[in-house]
Amino acid sequence: MAVGDEGCLERTVLGTEYFGAVIDALWATIESRRGADPDTSYTARLLVTHEDKLLKKIGEEATEVVMAAKDADRGQLAYEAADLVYHLLVVFARYGLSPDDLADELATRFK
Repeated sequence: MAVGDEGCLERTVLGTEYFGAVIDALWATIESRRGADPDTSYTARLLVTHEDKLLKKIGEEATEVVMAAKDADRGQLAYEAADLVYHLLVVFARYGLSPDDLADELATRFK
Protein backbone atom coordinates (compact mmCIF):
# COMPACT_ATOMS: atom_id res chain seq x y z
CA MET A 1 0.00 0.00 0.00
CA ALA A 2 1.37 3.43 -0.86
CA VAL A 3 1.06 6.65 1.06
CA GLY A 4 -2.22 8.20 0.06
CA ASP A 5 -4.00 4.89 -0.55
CA GLU A 6 -7.28 4.57 1.29
CA GLY A 7 -6.66 3.01 4.70
CA CYS A 8 -2.90 3.45 4.45
CA LEU A 9 -1.07 4.71 7.49
CA GLU A 10 -4.08 5.51 9.59
CA ARG A 11 -2.92 8.23 11.95
CA THR A 12 -5.28 7.12 14.71
CA VAL A 13 -4.05 3.53 14.56
CA LEU A 14 -0.34 4.21 14.37
CA GLY A 15 -0.24 7.05 16.88
CA THR A 16 3.36 8.03 17.56
CA GLU A 17 4.59 5.67 14.84
CA TYR A 18 2.78 7.64 12.13
CA PHE A 19 5.73 9.85 11.12
CA GLY A 20 8.10 6.89 10.92
CA ALA A 21 5.61 4.87 8.90
CA VAL A 22 5.16 7.70 6.41
CA ILE A 23 8.94 8.15 6.05
CA ASP A 24 9.37 4.39 5.62
CA ALA A 25 6.69 4.28 2.92
CA LEU A 26 8.19 7.28 1.13
CA TRP A 27 11.66 5.71 1.34
CA ALA A 28 10.36 2.43 -0.10
CA THR A 29 8.77 4.34 -2.97
CA ILE A 30 12.00 6.23 -3.69
CA GLU A 31 14.01 3.00 -3.63
CA SER A 32 11.51 1.31 -5.95
CA ARG A 33 12.04 4.05 -8.53
CA ARG A 34 15.75 3.29 -8.98
CA GLY A 35 15.12 1.13 -12.01
CA ALA A 36 12.10 3.03 -13.28
CA ASP A 37 11.96 4.91 -16.54
CA PRO A 38 13.15 8.52 -16.01
CA ASP A 39 10.70 9.59 -18.72
CA THR A 40 7.74 8.44 -16.62
CA SER A 41 9.02 8.82 -13.04
CA TYR A 42 10.06 12.13 -11.51
CA THR A 43 11.96 10.30 -8.77
CA ALA A 44 13.81 8.12 -11.29
CA ARG A 45 14.69 11.26 -13.22
CA LEU A 46 16.07 12.91 -10.07
CA LEU A 47 18.15 9.82 -9.30
CA VAL A 48 19.90 9.92 -12.69
CA THR A 49 19.90 13.64 -13.49
CA HIS A 50 23.01 15.76 -13.31
CA GLU A 51 24.08 16.07 -9.68
CA ASP A 52 23.89 19.87 -9.69
CA LYS A 53 20.22 19.83 -10.73
CA LEU A 54 19.28 17.56 -7.84
CA LEU A 55 21.29 19.51 -5.30
CA LYS A 56 19.85 22.79 -6.59
CA LYS A 57 16.38 21.43 -5.74
CA ILE A 58 17.44 21.19 -2.08
CA GLY A 59 18.32 24.88 -2.09
CA GLU A 60 15.09 25.82 -3.83
CA GLU A 61 12.95 23.81 -1.44
CA ALA A 62 14.81 25.14 1.62
CA THR A 63 14.22 28.69 0.39
CA GLU A 64 10.52 27.95 0.01
CA VAL A 65 10.44 26.65 3.60
CA VAL A 66 12.03 29.89 4.80
CA MET A 67 9.54 31.99 2.83
CA ALA A 68 6.55 30.08 4.20
CA ALA A 69 7.91 30.42 7.74
CA LYS A 70 8.46 34.17 7.27
CA ASP A 71 4.84 34.44 6.10
CA ALA A 72 3.72 32.44 9.17
CA ASP A 73 1.72 30.25 6.79
CA ARG A 74 1.47 26.94 8.65
CA GLY A 75 -0.18 25.05 5.80
CA GLN A 76 2.35 26.24 3.23
CA LEU A 77 5.19 25.59 5.67
CA ALA A 78 4.12 21.96 6.08
CA TYR A 79 3.73 21.63 2.30
CA GLU A 80 7.17 23.07 1.53
CA ALA A 81 8.81 21.10 4.34
CA ALA A 82 7.37 17.92 2.84
CA ASP A 83 8.93 18.85 -0.52
CA LEU A 84 12.26 19.47 1.21
CA VAL A 85 12.17 16.13 3.05
CA TYR A 86 11.26 14.28 -0.15
CA HIS A 87 14.16 15.84 -2.08
CA LEU A 88 16.53 15.26 0.83
CA LEU A 89 15.60 11.57 0.84
CA VAL A 90 16.24 11.39 -2.91
CA VAL A 91 19.70 12.87 -2.26
CA PHE A 92 20.23 10.26 0.46
CA ALA A 93 19.25 7.49 -1.96
CA ARG A 94 21.58 8.82 -4.60
CA TYR A 95 24.54 8.85 -2.20
CA GLY A 96 23.86 5.51 -0.54
CA LEU A 97 22.45 6.81 2.73
CA SER A 98 19.12 5.93 4.31
CA PRO A 99 16.71 7.45 6.81
CA ASP A 100 18.37 5.23 9.42
CA ASP A 101 21.65 7.07 8.81
CA LEU A 102 19.86 10.33 9.55
CA ALA A 103 18.22 8.88 12.67
CA ASP A 104 21.60 7.59 13.88
CA GLU A 105 23.14 11.04 13.46
CA LEU A 106 20.22 12.77 15.17
CA ALA A 107 20.44 10.31 18.07
CA THR A 108 24.02 11.40 18.75
CA ARG A 109 22.81 14.95 19.37
CA PHE A 110 20.78 14.24 22.49
CA LYS A 111 23.04 15.27 25.35
